[in-house]
Amino acid sequence: MAKQSQTDESRKEGFFSRLRKRLAGKDRSGNGLGLRFDWLSGRKLDAELEEELETRLLMADVGIAATQKILDSLRRRIGRNASADPDQVTHALRAAMTDILKTHSVPLVIDDRHSPFVILMVGVNGSGKTTTIGKLARKFRQDGLKVMLAAGDTYRAAATEQLQAWGERNDVPVISQQPGADPAAVIYDAIEAARARDIDVLLADTAGRLQNQAGLMTELGKIVRVIGKLDPQAPHETMLVLDASLGQNAVSQAISFHEVVGLTGITMTKLDSGAKGGILLALAEQLDVPFRYIGIGEQLEDMNVFDADQYVSALLKPPGD
Repeated sequence: MAKQSQTDESRKEGFFSRLRKRLAGKDRSGNGLGLRFDWLSGRKLDAELEEELETRLLMADVGIAATQKILDSLRRRIGRNASADPDQVTHALRAAMTDILKTHSVPLVIDDRHSPFVILMVGVNGSGKTTTIGKLARKFRQDGLKVMLAAGDTYRAAATEQLQAWGERNDVPVISQQPGADPAAVIYDAIEAARARDIDVLLADTAGRLQNQAGLMTELGKIVRVIGKLDPQAPHETMLVLDASLGQNAVSQAISFHEVVGLTGITMTKLDSGAKGGILLALAEQLDVPFRYIGIGEQLEDMNVFDADQYVSALLKPPGD
């Protein structure tokens, strides 16, 4: 039997309402940072509208491949040059975007056949990785699971201190060693400690690294191999934390990490920090990796399970609709 991390239903609508407001924010030029398509109503899908829509999608970080797929879908659904009722184009656009995202809307499931269920957290510096670990620890604790953290970022003393602070806040143990210790050894020891304490979930932090840092990326591969010596099926989840405000660079990061460690999940953070929202569509078109969570701030309630329908609604609906 599997235990699924539950979304707090009482906050679900509130979260996506706040996401809609963040994406409707203005940049310095006065343009919305989300996808606002109320201007589509009543227009027919002719060459002029296609060009305008293509430009807006690309500016919203949707990417070339996903943009072309959306336009192709619109042509199939309503026909080029066809007269559209006031909502037809908008509805077709919503369907096209949802089709791209829906197969990636897969909640993280904690399989209790694995004890502990090892989640390896990876990403670049500044992506919000350690904060995401703290939020996940709290969510899993609220689900009744026993949680442990592993301080696998041994290059920065501040990283261990930050993780220990989250451990104290959530009342969960943290396994760490001295600065400069072998990260693989830290996580190996943490798995053994988790087994001894009958821990359900082990969240293992790793040092932030850029995708072009070959040595550090190779180290990630070593961590995975060492973990596999204790449990050939571990890590049971390899989760990449991405900063949405990086735009298309987030896609290249995801591809590079996937090539090295084989990602099984992605959490997108900082959708409140200048992100244009379309980046998840670009990512979905490039990688067959589920989106687990999205984040819009530092507080616990600012992270939620990814939901394709809700996300597309947040992109397309103005606040208050």
